[in-house]
Amino acid sequence: MENSEHDKVKSTSKVIGNKEIQSEYAKNAGFLVPNEDEEEEVVRNEKKQLEDKEEEEEDLRDKEKEAVNCAGKKETAAAEMQQQKCLGTSTCRCPQLEAEAIKDNRQLLEFRVRSRDIDWRQYVQPLDTAVRSGAVYLERQADFVGSHRRPVTEANRRELLVCHDMMGNYLEDRHFHSSEKYDDYRFVHWSAVDYFCYFSHEYVTIPPSGWLNAAHRHGVPVVGTFIVEQPGRLEEVLASEESVERTVGALTRLCQHFGFEGWLVNVEVAVAPRNMPNLYRFVHELTVATESRVPHGRVFWYDSVTEDGHLLWQNELNQRNVEFFRRSHGTLINYTWTEDHLERSVQQAAKEQSPRHRVFIGLDVFGRNCKGGFQSRQSMESIAEKGFSAGIFAPGWSFETLNRFGYNIRNPSGEEQVNSAFLARNEAWWARIWPTLATHPYSSLPFFTDFCVGSGRASYERGLRSPGEDRPFFNLSRQSLQPSVPLDRNAVHHFEEAFAGGCSLLITNYERAFRLFVTDFELTRGVLLLGYAYKINGNAAAIDFDLLLRVTPLQRNNADLYLFCGDYRGAIVTPQRCYLSPLDDVLPRAHAKLPQDSRSLGPGWQVRYYLARFDGPVRVQDVGVKCQRPAESTAEAQLGAVYVEALALEDLTETRTDIPVYGQSLWSKQPV
Repeated sequence: MENSEHDKVKSTSKVIGNKEIQSEYAKNAGFLVPNEDEEEEVVRNEKKQLEDKEEEEEDLRDKEKEAVNCAGKKETAAAEMQQQKCLGTSTCRCPQLEAEAIKDNRQLLEFRVRSRDIDWRQYVQPLDTAVRSGAVYLERQADFVGSHRRPVTEANRRELLVCHDMMGNYLEDRHFHSSEKYDDYRFVHWSAVDYFCYFSHEYVTIPPSGWLNAAHRHGVPVVGTFIVEQPGRLEEVLASEESVERTVGALTRLCQHFGFEGWLVNVEVAVAPRNMPNLYRFVHELTVATESRVPHGRVFWYDSVTEDGHLLWQNELNQRNVEFFRRSHGTLINYTWTEDHLERSVQQAAKEQSPRHRVFIGLDVFGRNCKGGFQSRQSMESIAEKGFSAGIFAPGWSFETLNRFGYNIRNPSGEEQVNSAFLARNEAWWARIWPTLATHPYSSLPFFTDFCVGSGRASYERGLRSPGEDRPFFNLSRQSLQPSVPLDRNAVHHFEEAFAGGCSLLITNYERAFRLFVTDFELTRGVLLLGYAYKINGNAAAIDFDLLLRVTPLQRNNADLYLFCGDYRGAIVTPQRCYLSPLDDVLPRAHAKLPQDSRSLGPGWQVRYYLARFDGPVRVQDVGVKCQRPAESTAEAQLGAVYVEALALEDLTETRTDIPVYGQSLWSKQPV
């Protein structure tokens, strides 16, 4: 971007030096704010640590590259042998499965990557386009009862591009199996994201497999970065029409080989006027090739070079950069904008007769020349009010800047204080800006999650530590489907124990129902199967634990029925609300996603199943939690997994609950 990540760290005193931001953060996240002398010392130490680490990593990459080049004709055979070794192991960290950047045009055109003989389809999950449906705007993000939605249409569409740039990237996340640093930065708020960009200041940035798998599992396309910060490389690309075509072909091949969806093109050098026609050609041909040859392909242009080749960030869409907008799927506007810039962008989009959602207005979370940090909502509200999409740059701010408060974010084995502080701070930041975002509901059945964020202090199965996997792990490929809205003060990811994966949800809100998942599950036959795993720590009798569902008619959403799935003595079917008792029958093996035999579970864990048949087709639109306890109780509840399925009629059991929602008009037409 406009300043390198290294420069950003060098100017860390500007990142959250604003005392107003610090005090607001301390008040909301409960962290101590260092005084100025302590803060400067932390910054100096952090700069030196980062510079030393960058030198070590650069030396390591040079050595690895030299080793690969020296392999010569033996490279293909060695890769094939290594691939055989990789299959079936959970600890492989071989170079062939490590993401790497491409540093020059020779390496790009000759496809000189260590994994060129590996079939990445074995390691990267394809983009799951069915897992979610069209986005909606929520009235209230967490409140469950009476909180409805309005659909996103072409007239009101606003999208979100998240650009992940953290300490230069290609850290431990570059490995296929990553590391044991379980407290490292993780991204979990996928339901608001339309595109995810993995960013570095290398020439061509290839996203690591962990990020691809986490994003694709949530239905989010991923783009790499083509960034030019040295003029010689771009001169080679733009030398002729043939060189443009070869470069486009090479970039497209990278997408196809590694399984990601496109590019953010960021030209950070002045371009000679004679080369401008070929720069336009490059952007156009890359867009066409990516769209036609890469599934769900996208290309975005970053607001940098103007029509005469000057490197001059416009901070708006105007006549000087609009030609790039025309030739790409969208433009990411530099983040040093004002309200006047936004208004001129509105006028330019109207002249283009283009929807405004193709214009992504940048927000630098570090707050360089804009309102970032915990003041980001003000920037996001301005963007939303004008109807533009947003491009959030460097959300890793919530993790990176913890060092300024005395946390050691570089411990290779992780620290629980860092883990909990980051998660709390991250949830608080996203909760603040969520009202400006649209949310994609989960729509694919069967639905299952164990809430794993892609890391843990150990691995769990059925509430027990997995044999041989009792060490910490960080592996984004293991991330499960995440809650649709920020947890904020309703629950926290809990790493002391888990039902499966690396963490569970520890409930913190015992006063009112709250939403976990925004859903769009169609039960065309009217048969619902719900299962969940939970645990009560302390006096179990003191806590009433319900999973709560909001159900509407399949063809309209102006009527509601709330299902309380708890421990009731027999089902209670009433207008507006139904209270369901757990299923006693053993489910068919094909549908037993969660084990029903309590003897196979870890201490304290329980599994409940519910089976309900409606007398017509319905839609499940929300899944949440309602957990109550007396004020004097210290008992705590954990949610370990959730499973939702639509059964066929032949799978019904005798102990199901019949709900005559149509026949007896059980719907509520008003919020309850």
